[in-house]
Amino acid sequence: MNVSPLSSTAPSIIEYIHDLKWSDIPDHVKHQATRCLLDTVGVFYGGTYTDLAKIIYDFAAVAYGGNQAKLWLDGRPVSLPGAALAHGMTIDALDLHDSCKEVKGHVGVAVVPVLIDSIGLLSDGSIGSDISGEEFMTSMVMSYDIATRAGMALHGTACDYHTSGAWSALACAAILARRMGLSHEQTRHALGIAEYHGPRSQMMRCIDYPTMLKDGSGYGAMAGVSAAMMAAGGFTGAPAITVEGEDVAHYWDSLGSEWMLDLQCFKKYAVCYWAQASVDGALKIQKEHDLAIDEIERINIGTFHNAVRLAVRRPEDTEKAQYALPYPVAAALSYGRLDWNELSGETLKNEAVLQLADRINLFEEKECDDAFPAERRAKVSIETKDGRHLHAGTTFAPWQPHNPPTDDELLNKFRSLANDRVGPAASQQMEDVCWNMHELDSAKIIQELLTQ
Repeated sequence: MNVSPLSSTAPSIIEYIHDLKWSDIPDHVKHQATRCLLDTVGVFYGGTYTDLAKIIYDFAAVAYGGNQAKLWLDGRPVSLPGAALAHGMTIDALDLHDSCKEVKGHVGVAVVPVLIDSIGLLSDGSIGSDISGEEFMTSMVMSYDIATRAGMALHGTACDYHTSGAWSALACAAILARRMGLSHEQTRHALGIAEYHGPRSQMMRCIDYPTMLKDGSGYGAMAGVSAAMMAAGGFTGAPAITVEGEDVAHYWDSLGSEWMLDLQCFKKYAVCYWAQASVDGALKIQKEHDLAIDEIERINIGTFHNAVRLAVRRPEDTEKAQYALPYPVAAALSYGRLDWNELSGETLKNEAVLQLADRINLFEEKECDDAFPAERRAKVSIETKDGRHLHAGTTFAPWQPHNPPTDDELLNKFRSLANDRVGPAASQQMEDVCWNMHELDSAKIIQELLTQ
């Protein structure tokens, strides 16, 4: 093949994709991988309530038929690319998944469904084998590393802010390359195809015009899965410049010694991560002063530029509600929580919430702008009808890497999502599988629980 020679970084990256072992991974990274698996599966359960999920399931069943996978909690057979599209978009439908500020995006949305659907995948593209839970979790650690580093490389070299699908596609290709036993040359082409075909969609377009496009993760997952399958058949596409470019080598130098799972954080509220600090600040004031909604005259929120662009006050659907700031703050103050129920359906027509959202003054705060993207800050104050001025001070997005949720907090989040969708018994069974995946002889049980 007439392909440019490997860069100095490519061989070690490809070896890492194929050769990483469970014994190579530090215990704290293993534990974080378990937390990310549980959290992402929980968000899937919540995402199934959305119109987006129903639409994409029907589309995948028609356009991507096959027998390699089944649509979760549905049973219709689809191809692996179709499963990646449908399940990735369903998880992305509820803005409650893990996040990484270094890439301003989300890894688990794409890689977790691909990891689950590719269990038992053979080199010829058929499903007939199995893998251990240990191998499943090793692949998960690997995929978080590949996705996050590819994302940092893209953001460090591209002139625009792209959605997560643009770089998570490479990690999905890496998962299948490992699962199918592709050669190093085929893996190199899979990464190149995934990068080239990955959706380099502009994230700020969906911020300014919120729709079901979301973060591009479903298309990224589909592009990555397709890339590996194409490479297995001889399709060429190397090199991936976010992997092999000399100007991005420093993003890959610490592969195998610094772990990107350490950079992942979790969402407490089902809205864009940029709005989390504002929601937390408003709830802090309410709790400290035992403040009733009808006591509030006005809310002032100073935050960073990108968060100010989340300016939707009266959302017409859940997509607009999740990519908003004034409305989620008003809803959180009104209901005391911010989950699917507070961001959808008839709740969006609650005039008391909408009027409160209208009384939120949103503006850019230099301190918050200067700290972004390293930190997501907000400064929230509330003026009461009796003339008080209540301040939260500077607040930060909760559940960041330096202040993570406890295991119990994540387990409670999972249970609140899964119990509503599948009931306490099935929820407990899935919780046990996710939490103990690394100890299981067969990883297929997670597939079976999702497709039975």
